Amino acid sequence: MAGPETLLEKAAAADAAQAAFEKGPVRKPAPKAAGVPPPSLYAARVKVQPKSVTGKYRTIKWAVLIFCLTLYYLAPWVRWDRGPDAPSQALLIDMGAPRAYLFGIEIWPQEVYFITGLLVLGSLGLFLVTALFGRLWCGYACPQTVWTDLFMLVERWIEGDRGARMRLDKAPMSVEKFTKRTAKHAAWLLIALATGGAWALYFNDAPTFVVEFFTGHATLVQYFFVGLFTTTTYVLAGWAREQVCTYMCPWPRFQAAMLDDQSMVVTYERWRGEARGPHKAGTSWDGRGDCIDCGQCVAVCPTGIDIRDGLQLECIGCGLCIDSCNQIMDKVGRPRELITFDTEARQQARAKGGRAKWKIVRPRTLIYAGLLVLVSTVMLAALLLRTTVEVNVLRDRAPLFVTLSDGGVRNGYTLKVLNKRREAVDFLLSLKGMKDGHLLVQDVGEAGDGQSVILPVKPDKVATFRVFVTAPPDRERDERVEIEFVLTNPVRREGDAYDAVFVGPHLRHHHDRD
Repeated sequence: MAGPETLLEKAAAADAAQAAFEKGPVRKPAPKAAGVPPPSLYAARVKVQPKSVTGKYRTIKWAVLIFCLTLYYLAPWVRWDRGPDAPSQALLIDMGAPRAYLFGIEIWPQEVYFITGLLVLGSLGLFLVTALFGRLWCGYACPQTVWTDLFMLVERWIEGDRGARMRLDKAPMSVEKFTKRTAKHAAWLLIALATGGAWALYFNDAPTFVVEFFTGHATLVQYFFVGLFTTTTYVLAGWAREQVCTYMCPWPRFQAAMLDDQSMVVTYERWRGEARGPHKAGTSWDGRGDCIDCGQCVAVCPTGIDIRDGLQLECIGCGLCIDSCNQIMDKVGRPRELITFDTEARQQARAKGGRAKWKIVRPRTLIYAGLLVLVSTVMLAALLLRTTVEVNVLRDRAPLFVTLSDGGVRNGYTLKVLNKRREAVDFLLSLKGMKDGHLLVQDVGEAGDGQSVILPVKPDKVATFRVFVTAPPDRERDERVEIEFVLTNPVRREGDAYDAVFVGPHLRHHHDRD
């Protein structure tokens, strides 16, 4: 029989063998070759040089581009009469006032919830459009897409189409190359400057700002922001391009949550196109697909992807590959729409020889549409029911109360009145909740009954008042009394109210002691 030491040694050896088996064979690292850098975790960018294409979807993109740019550049110049001493620009965000103007609507900082509502509406609208039509916004109306299209158009005018640009990239520097590159970047900078300047027009009176900007009388802050917007437009639309859509934009990351098999997206009819391969004129199409593997769908893609690999994160749904493929199908005498806008469900049905309808009404579209209607209704109601006066009250904290010489107790409050009208208003301030309370406003006075005071407020201003409420001596009361300040416009029958408290020492008398 083996001794204890032998058994322990065997157990330890078995454990070591098991551990070695689980860990796997130990391999020594390969020796590094001298002067060879370690492999990188990141691939270098392959420059995308999209080819020019004509067709239905390219025409739609040009129409949307012209509409968006026209709206962007001309909107700040639209005038809107709001009366004397008021901005006459229809669309204006006045940071000095501060407030925002949207034609006849005036948004104050206290009404920032309207801005929040607009953002929520925009998000829900984007969700609904994506669920129905895929990345339609990205391919046609996104500012990055619009300005990148414009920059690429200028690039083609100066440097030529895809082949000419690729040859120019590989060519050594020459007078011709230097001239073309200088002209291209100069044109890009001019467009970027117009973009940054137009954005600044939404925050300043357009005619005044243009004169001040070009005469050197604009502020340093204005020049800074125009320069900032110019730089970002030049870099993002001229240099980054598809990298913004692929790496910087968050939308592709969660767009899959908005899509389903009924979403209309750019798709390749694999069942019809495979097996792909070159095709010679006059040869039979039997036993092969319609795709001749020409690569034109990749050449025209602004993000450089192959749609035949399926729906991808980089695809912006512009449909230019459809235009290019249709041209090739016309040349080889095959039916159009090998690449087309369609749903996954319809493609699967057609692959089996059947047909399927596009289901527009489905749970997710109903939810998005319902939320759109709900938020729109709430915003419209808030807009229609809002008043032109607001009151805010802040009670003094130190001291909480003051005991007067006659035994009365006084509380102090700071009252702010917001008059949104373009006319001066004499508001009536009333006190509720303390019948024997006395209301006094510093520098204004008091009314005969001590329960109400007239507060004059200038047009379109916030007025601040010091208000004092006094409780008479020997009054039966609690330490804390709920009161209410009511502000009313006697002429227009509108107003606002604010709940507050009156604090004092505990002076409740107990008559049963007598």
